[in-house]
Amino acid sequence: MITKTVDSVSEALQGVKDNMTMMLGGFGLSGIPENAISHLVKLNVKGLTCISNNAGVDDFGLGLLLQKKQIKKMISSYVGENAEFERQMLSGELDVELIPQGTLAERCRAAQAGFPAIYTPAGYGTEIAEGKETREFDGKMYVLEHAFKADFAFIKAWKGDTAGNLIFKGTARNFNPIMCGAATVTVAEVEELLPAGELDPNQIHIPGVFVQRIFEGKNYEKRIEQRTVRKR
Repeated sequence: MITKTVDSVSEALQGVKDNMTMMLGGFGLSGIPENAISHLVKLNVKGLTCISNNAGVDDFGLGLLLQKKQIKKMISSYVGENAEFERQMLSGELDVELIPQGTLAERCRAAQAGFPAIYTPAGYGTEIAEGKETREFDGKMYVLEHAFKADFAFIKAWKGDTAGNLIFKGTARNFNPIMCGAATVTVAEVEELLPAGELDPNQIHIPGVFVQRIFEGKNYEKRIEQRTVRKR
């Protein structure tokens, strides 16, 4: 029986070095790989290029890496919840590439599927398209966008098994699945790790072939970006 299981987050992140490019799943603070991010902070690796829909908040998620100046470039779509990110970007300390959310998703999916690039109408005629190849299809103009190339993809799933099969829950399913297999090494942390064969095959979202390492995470906080409550 093939097993992708590793015993700890430190074993899961073996091979992580300075100046690497990494994908980090999640949508806002939902479904972010909390254990992997905490260990990246502990490893104190520098010069990272991070591909993630969000940049976390000031004291959580990718915000922890930003606090320690471990990220040199952010490739993101929505970054409006992090004051330290804003400060570093405006001061020139942080290189930022803002990408339309759908394009971000499809460049991940292209890497996952082994496609070198995609054509998208998003951004045509704007600064996003400057210097890029454009082409007309059926009377509509498209921009060529290259698939991402990443060293590691850090994924958070609800359940997984020792063979690397994954099930996601709720909003965590937005970016985590399309980052699986989109990097040289995909590391999945799960809330519940089961023996192979225990997951219902009809419920599996990502098969283990897209995952190289899997471990059971601990102490998830699952914070909410902006908690809104109705007055009584």
